[in-house]
Amino acid sequence: MIGENIPAFREVNSHIHTPYSFSAFDRLETAFEMAKNENVAVLGINDFFVTDGYQEFYDGCLRNNIFPLFNIEFIGLLRKEQKNNIRINDPNNPGRIYLSGKGLDYPFSLTGRRMRKLKKVIAHNQNHAREIISRVDGLIKDVNPALSLSFAWVKYGFARELVRERHIARAVRVLAQENYKTEEEQLAFIEALYEGKKSKFTIGDTSALENEIRSNLLKAGGPAYIEEYAASFLELRKLIKIIHGAGGIPCYPVLLDDASGNYTEFEADPETLHRALSSLGIGCIELIPRRNDLTKLKSFTEFFEKKGYVITFGTEHNTPELIPITVTARGSVPLDESLKRIAWEGVCIIAAHQYLRAHDRQGFVLADGTLSHDQKNDLKALGNLVIEYFLKMNNDGSGNQRID
Repeated sequence: MIGENIPAFREVNSHIHTPYSFSAFDRLETAFEMAKNENVAVLGINDFFVTDGYQEFYDGCLRNNIFPLFNIEFIGLLRKEQKNNIRINDPNNPGRIYLSGKGLDYPFSLTGRRMRKLKKVIAHNQNHAREIISRVDGLIKDVNPALSLSFAWVKYGFARELVRERHIARAVRVLAQENYKTEEEQLAFIEALYEGKKSKFTIGDTSALENEIRSNLLKAGGPAYIEEYAASFLELRKLIKIIHGAGGIPCYPVLLDDASGNYTEFEADPETLHRALSSLGIGCIELIPRRNDLTKLKSFTEFFEKKGYVITFGTEHNTPELIPITVTARGSVPLDESLKRIAWEGVCIIAAHQYLRAHDRQGFVLADGTLSHDQKNDLKALGNLVIEYFLKMNNDGSGNQRID
């Protein structure tokens, strides 16, 4: 019977990127295998701009008895903060803001006007990628006229639908390895693209080298850097409307402290951050704890829990490094039970929201965009039952049990 022997919480990860944007996972099945091996019961897909991976993600979760959360991530712009040099949750670009949508409707659906806005942003993003690749190609030809880099080669060799900077960095590394025999020659080719700057890594350290290529070649100050179009960034309130239109819960991804203990201006004071998010109607936050000191993470999380926020944790897996899928704090420090409970309750609310939306009922977000905070305890209980029912009924791995 459902209700018997239900654990107080389960291991969850609400934020992973997949190969449909960029991911440390070579294929989605790798994520499922890792989750099963690490006893992670809930996963949330969280790709940039696209939901193309939803079907494969859903099918894989059914097959592996993992409860799926359907999310998305956008990059927006706060122009006033940009003008005033205030960093939000991007440590390098004032005014730029990352925003997730949690618990979107599955299958994904948007009205025509909102879908057109989203497609326009994606088109600008891909045109920007084309320009970067064209500039990298010119640098490559200066070093070796026999070699070239094209958008089509990067897309079909390293990406799915969306080409991002990390795909370009990987393509450059592979181009070097495929066309030069020795590691010394390969590294010399890459350093020539850096305009003589020496690499700090070896060819064999693929994850670190790809990060370096992206930083030295494609980012501001690099020879292939091209400033992104203003049209690539929607205003925050428009992004919130897109998330509402897709049935989701707007969620602010928090950077919190960096390795030196520093914060962005927007996040420096929890009370000020709370007021800013509340004024925007955002009642959900998400942290990537491996970035943060455990003590600071705990203090921050408990503050926002008391304020009534839905709180989730994830790992991103949005870099080349394949880290464990279990959520830990900086330095692989395990989360304590109170943090795991908070993350579990957040997941339960999102699961309940998905379930209610799938049955044509109102979830955590009301019709006017406000949040049903007074229903949080009921949503926690419902979401807990929804997840446990799914895990129990789908335990044979047949993949026949639907979550709706």
